[in-house]
Amino acid sequence: MAIAEVSIVPIGTATTSVSDFVAEAVSIVKTSGLRFELTAMGTMVEGDLAAVLETIQKMHESPFSKGVKRVYTVIKIDDRRDKQTGMDYKVHSVQGKL
Repeated sequence: MAIAEVSIVPIGTATTSVSDFVAEAVSIVKTSGLRFELTAMGTMVEGDLAAVLETIQKMHESPFSKGVKRVYTVIKIDDRRDKQTGMDYKVHSVQGKL
């Protein structure tokens, strides 16, 4: 199972606020059926790698559909295949060591 953190930044918008674009991207991941978590600096998405990447591509494309001419997207992927883990497992593992 893959865990990805994605941040999508529209460039050249009329305002410095990007919350409308973030809301659109989160709506896309919500309809994907993948598990996700919205954070202050990005969105975590968990699932089969192909499904995660397909969803991220849709998220990346969403600002273009609103007239944005440039989009900067940062993706970090943790794809662990030796055992089943997820976002909760990773957090609890660290918390258990604190």
